[in-house]
Amino acid sequence: MRLLKTLAVVLAGIILTVGTTMIVNGGQRALPPAPADGVRVATLNVHYIALRQTDGPWSVAGWDARKTAVSQALDHIDADIIGFQEMESFGGRDTGGVNLTLDYLLEQHPDYAAAAIGDPATFPVTQPIFYRRAAFDLRDQGWFFFSDTPDVIYSRTFNGSWPAFASWAEFEPRSGGPAFRVYNVHFEYRSRSNRQLSAQLVVDRVAPIVARGVPVLIVGDINAMYGATTMDILRGAGVTFDRADGATYHLNRGLNLFGAIDHIGYSEPWSALGEVVVIRQKFDGTWPSDHYPVVQDLMLADG
Repeated sequence: MRLLKTLAVVLAGIILTVGTTMIVNGGQRALPPAPADGVRVATLNVHYIALRQTDGPWSVAGWDARKTAVSQALDHIDADIIGFQEMESFGGRDTGGVNLTLDYLLEQHPDYAAAAIGDPATFPVTQPIFYRRAAFDLRDQGWFFFSDTPDVIYSRTFNGSWPAFASWAEFEPRSGGPAFRVYNVHFEYRSRSNRQLSAQLVVDRVAPIVARGVPVLIVGDINAMYGATTMDILRGAGVTFDRADGATYHLNRGLNLFGAIDHIGYSEPWSALGEVVVIRQKFDGTWPSDHYPVVQDLMLADG
């Protein structure tokens, strides 16, 4: 009997702790209207599609069930620039460049174009950066892998894990003002050392661009919370990360168990027009992904 009582107390404590954590890391802040004179920036890990799976949320059938939600989320976010991670239709080497998410979203949103894409043999296409055609011109784009051989496409990470990389694109505002670069990153989730080495590689590549006076944005799934060493390393590139309150990853179940791991960073002369907003809601009755969209409004000064 005493053991049962002890187990009951422990279970109640676990339930209370989890419940409190979900409240602290949850909640929904209203997304304000997009600023007329600013730039709305967003990031979303949209989760890959497994072409060979027959069912489940990440199968083709699962994509068909959630694709309207993803499209509606994009409408709701109303971003000028949005970096996507895991925008991949994975079926092995014979996939043939299929990217169901990319094709669908561009078809549904002709006001956007996709940067940081190309022939999959020479340019990884799973981390595109969408931008408003009417607002920006694409000037350049590129990539590097988080690896000892960063300029070798699809090279594995520092400890031999799955390839992970940064895509980037340089834009020129059509309304005038300086050209700027967006770096879209996805760090590996299992290995802290991989994340920290990846962050240092980003700093090595980005800091000279910032030093040249080019405004920079770093967006993506960093797989590290705000106070982590990985985030401290990234700040060495000369970028500021404002804290996103609560969870950005929810296990595709709305479970807000820990703090934000998806972030938006900016260098001068970017400045924040508002706080970071995490969109914790379903669309079309469905979660768009196992990550929430993260949004921030920024202003780009003339320098």
